Amino acid sequence: MPFVKRSETGAIVAVFREPVQDSLEEILPDSSELRDFVRETLPDLAGEQRWLESDLSLARVLEDVIEVLIAKGVFMFTDLPDAAQKKLRERHGLRREYAYVESLFSPEDETLGDSGEKIL
Repeated sequence: MPFVKRSETGAIVAVFREPVQDSLEEILPDSSELRDFVRETLPDLAGEQRWLESDLSLARVLEDVIEVLIAKGVFMFTDLPDAAQKKLRERHGLRREYAYVESLFSPEDETLGDSGEKIL
């Protein structure tokens, strides 16, 4: 959790990873107030974050396109360079692990119906 130092008016003036002073306040990492401070203080960082999120989303789209093309027989997985095959296998394994962990921590109010569909 990040720790913030505030001005006399209550505005965030500094952010720390650890409580280096007694007067620091712990704040949630996804706090809108913290996001605003970072955006105002480090505008280039906020822009880089948007690019990173966009790149990650595009990577997922490309993975899905590759799977569809292989399933349709347009090309074979082994047609890809070895480095690309390795990266795709690693990502596929990570996605499978993440899906498993996510299934362990599904919301309590969610149950499965007779046909397996989720009922909220």
